Amino acid sequence: MTTYTDESAARTLIVRTARSLFTRGLTHGSTGNLSVRLADGSLLLTPTGSSLGTVEETDLSRTDLHGKHLDGPRPTKEAFLHAAFYRARPGAHAVVHLHSTHAAAVSCLADVDPADALPPLTAYYAMRVGTLPLLPYHAPGDSALEPLAERTARTHHAVLLANHGPVIAGASMEQAADAIEELEETAKLHLLLRGRTTRPLTPEQAAALAPPSP
Repeated sequence: MTTYTDESAARTLIVRTARSLFTRGLTHGSTGNLSVRLADGSLLLTPTGSSLGTVEETDLSRTDLHGKHLDGPRPTKEAFLHAAFYRARPGAHAVVHLHSTHAAAVSCLADVDPADALPPLTAYYAMRVGTLPLLPYHAPGDSALEPLAERTARTHHAVLLANHGPVIAGASMEQAADAIEELEETAKLHLLLRGRTTRPLTPEQAAALAPPSP
């Protein structure tokens, strides 16, 4: 577990991660948002309308654990989702939300299992993501999603928002970013293999690799 006691280092980490995700095509335009929970309990988030490709350390917003804006620019309109995950998961210190192409594509399919949107095609997906509930569609920024997200996050560190994209919490920013990238690659595999017979991990194999709860 990582505790972010140095705010300056946390700002650098958010921006470095944002640049990495953006330049490798895991998000686009002004989509996606990142946050960390600081040692004092406040949240440091990317601001509304920002691009992960250009956001700077001085641009970041701060809210409390209930989404109240404390200082900095106005936070992402999905700050309530980040706050919900942190309240539900005391061991989580970072949250990443993207509109990554293949995961977003899976979130638009009509035949997705709402209890688990992706099969465990690889060991690393089972280790880093586990099960992936699909939450019903809400417009971006619709805070009516908050109570459902908080309830679901108590038992799952990753969710897929219908017609939208994934949200993942981790014990550290590195862990959350690795997990969301693994999710995107598995979504790509899933779409590439549609119509073909696949051999996902068995429930026993997946359970043996299930990630610890952050």
